[in-house]
Amino acid sequence: MASMSRLDRRSFLRSAGASVLLGTVATGRLSAAPPVRGPRPGPDQERFDFDALYDRVGTDCSKWDGPIAEFGQIEVGMGIADMDFRVAPCVTRALQERTAHENWGYMRMPDSIREAIAEWNLRRYGLEIDPETIELTTGVHPGLISALHAFVPPGSRVIMTTPVYSGFYSDLRYARVVAEESPMQLVDGRYRIDFDDFERRARRANAFILCNPQNPTGNMWSPEDLTRLGEICLEHRVVVLADEIHCDFATSGQRYTPFASLPNRAIVNNSLTFKAASKTFSLSAMKLGWFFSTNPDLLERVRSHSRADIATLSVIANEAAMREGAPWLDQLLPYLDANHDFAQRYFRERIPLIKHRKAQGTYLAWLDVSGLMEKIGAVELAREEERRTGRERTPEQMVQAWMAEKAGVYLSPGSSYGLGGSGRMRMNLATQRTRIQQALENIEEALATA
Repeated sequence: MASMSRLDRRSFLRSAGASVLLGTVATGRLSAAPPVRGPRPGPDQERFDFDALYDRVGTDCSKWDGPIAEFGQIEVGMGIADMDFRVAPCVTRALQERTAHENWGYMRMPDSIREAIAEWNLRRYGLEIDPETIELTTGVHPGLISALHAFVPPGSRVIMTTPVYSGFYSDLRYARVVAEESPMQLVDGRYRIDFDDFERRARRANAFILCNPQNPTGNMWSPEDLTRLGEICLEHRVVVLADEIHCDFATSGQRYTPFASLPNRAIVNNSLTFKAASKTFSLSAMKLGWFFSTNPDLLERVRSHSRADIATLSVIANEAAMREGAPWLDQLLPYLDANHDFAQRYFRERIPLIKHRKAQGTYLAWLDVSGLMEKIGAVELAREEERRTGRERTPEQMVQAWMAEKAGVYLSPGSSYGLGGSGRMRMNLATQRTRIQQALENIEEALATA
């Protein structure tokens, strides 16, 4: 693909203004699917424009400035899992009100933040949580690490169904424990748990990190799946650590089941759940997460390893989001669902070399790039890079570099997601649809000249 055509398209998008819609881009390419509409806002309800382009470059943004520092010009950053939309206005208003008070002394943690968390889970999912059982942390990672310290002696094992979120591996390293990977089975483009393999591994493990929904595969686990996992863990005395940070993103026709909502109380009592609003409202810079459990003993054991120094503005932003942000999220979800549909259709009709099936949850696409790897000789490229630099490289990292250099698109390499991640890349679809179209057009044109 000629770099000039990419630059011309980017210039057009900028000149068209923040309200440019995908269907108005006269490229002769696949046009946008009609937007999927959620509940129509009432006459007095605020409407949110998720098509508005928002430039994050130059703000020390990991999703954009990180790839640019590594590869140079990146036209569409689709790596790290946060969103490119303006934050819910209720968050900005709450922060502005608090910053008007020009004193930043010690904060007394208000009871209202735990109450807001409990009310959000009750309203959205019918899940009753005693606010007194909610322990605040500076994010899901510190909470998980505290739990690993509590239940998993150094050198012992933690089960994960793979491919799975790459950040869990760093949590295990901090806790000095070992990953026990149970590869999932891929059937007709959808992953499923190999329960026989899982049970074999459970016999020699102390804890299981459950990813619900599963990142990066997008599985939204059913009550039956969760119950079977819970039964195995209970039988073999494996504590379930349920990371449900992507829970608010179920695609059309799918439903999130909280592990803590399962009817078998013995299974639930063998678990802790870890959550945050950082994905839901794109508040990852506002460090706040939480965990809870119906088992006082498990909860106290993790609390004894946890210390959270939480900033005042983190509390303000997260509470405002959970108390007032539901209308923003309710309008966002159908927009993201349409992004999923558009990407799936584009790959199927225009880029069949890359295979993709719509996720059941999250705003992520898990791409099969094995055909692309073969086309560009990614295995040999990785070997050559290792010989040249002395650093271990994977074919998926070569695809990442190829995408960045040839298409100006940054994706996350599947090899970082454990066993089962080979031949895969992760694409973040939580961005304006014009940018998704731009990225896919760039990839299509780059493949045409590869």
